[in-house]
Amino acid sequence: MARVLKRAKTWEISESENDSDIETQPECLVAYVQDDSNITASSYTVVKQKDNDHNKDGQQSSSTTQGEPRQDALAPPLPPARSSTPSPGRKRRSREEMEADREKADERKKAREQLRVSKTKEKEQKRLEQQTRNDAAERLKSYRPVNCLKCLTVFIDPALLQEEGSDILLGTLSAFEWRFSVLSQKLPQSITWTRDLPQCDEADGPVEEEQTLLVLSLSDFMDMVVCVKQTLQSDGEELEMKSVLRPLLECLNSNTKMVVTVLVLGSCPGSWGHAIRQTLLSRLGTKDLILDIEEVLVYLQLYRNVSVAFLDGWQEVTDHVCSVTKALSKRPFKRLTERVELPFCVDGSWASGARVERDGSGLGQVWSRQIQQLNRVSPAVASALVAAYPSPWLLLQAYEGVATEEERRGLLAGILVKSGGKERRIGPEISTRVYRSLTAQNPQLVLD
Repeated sequence: MARVLKRAKTWEISESENDSDIETQPECLVAYVQDDSNITASSYTVVKQKDNDHNKDGQQSSSTTQGEPRQDALAPPLPPARSSTPSPGRKRRSREEMEADREKADERKKAREQLRVSKTKEKEQKRLEQQTRNDAAERLKSYRPVNCLKCLTVFIDPALLQEEGSDILLGTLSAFEWRFSVLSQKLPQSITWTRDLPQCDEADGPVEEEQTLLVLSLSDFMDMVVCVKQTLQSDGEELEMKSVLRPLLECLNSNTKMVVTVLVLGSCPGSWGHAIRQTLLSRLGTKDLILDIEEVLVYLQLYRNVSVAFLDGWQEVTDHVCSVTKALSKRPFKRLTERVELPFCVDGSWASGARVERDGSGLGQVWSRQIQQLNRVSPAVASALVAAYPSPWLLLQAYEGVATEEERRGLLAGILVKSGGKERRIGPEISTRVYRSLTAQNPQLVLD
């Protein structure tokens, strides 16, 4: 590197006494540093000194006139020259390094994108789970009897409205604000129900309930009894029937799930008058009317799943319709709550099972739970028995070591039980019950 120093031109101002307000200009020394790559200009300010001929005594004179402060004028620096080539201290990256950096950047971008997608999926999954829980809660709420009662519709055959006193049924349904409709039914003189399912169910439209009420007068029921009796006398062969029994059997054959209840508007057979008895006896050709009617009722119940009820009037018919409607409103909720595999098992921590590990830990708790299943065996008694005999096999060995049956039954009677700060013995009753539960061969044996 070669450095070239050049001295700039200087101007001297005469130091006369009359020119006191003129300020001297400093002397500028400009140095150019020449390099292989560029040339940098620097400027230095030099204060002008007096001529050595006038200051021979070595005193330094001021560059300003007498009585005024000294000021230095700075020359503006030259702008640095731009370089077209990189400095030797900066290392240029190779293509492989640039490719590696680019791949790392792409990997980071992909990782961020995957993280964003996973968070979005997780949020969507949580939203779906929450929606599922909300739908299940709404469905359970719609299945409650109070809400399900609003979804039922009672359909009444128009033929029943011709009966005297049928307005009691319509007035009661209107008072309860239940939905009902007068519509012709497949089975004449019948009352049916339909249910509107919640929106979450897959089935479209209302669903017909299996329950059907058939309201008959006493004369219609007598015709039914005669037809059934003739069918029984012909060895089960169904004859040509002109009574209400024929449409009833047709409906039962087309829909096997239908459950029909016949409501007879009249008193029980035991209180029938002499005229009715004589009419039935003449048509049946028998002497025991009550026995024949009971035979007909049993046939309808066992072979056709049809039950018969004798009611005094339309008020009792209305009460029966209201009872069936309320029972149908409770059915969906009961079905929903009884879907568990073992509906008789109760909930609670004490009713849950005991966990058994692979090393066998937990079997003692299972043995204690088995003893507590016996009647009047408390947890304190079970703990005392398990402490004395940690497994059923050890207890069975102890039974085998006893000679007589009486000693086996009382083997556990002397074990002390600590409960509530007091001590007592198990006693012969519990000891006998435990012995029977482990050694009895009869599964129907009553332990107590």
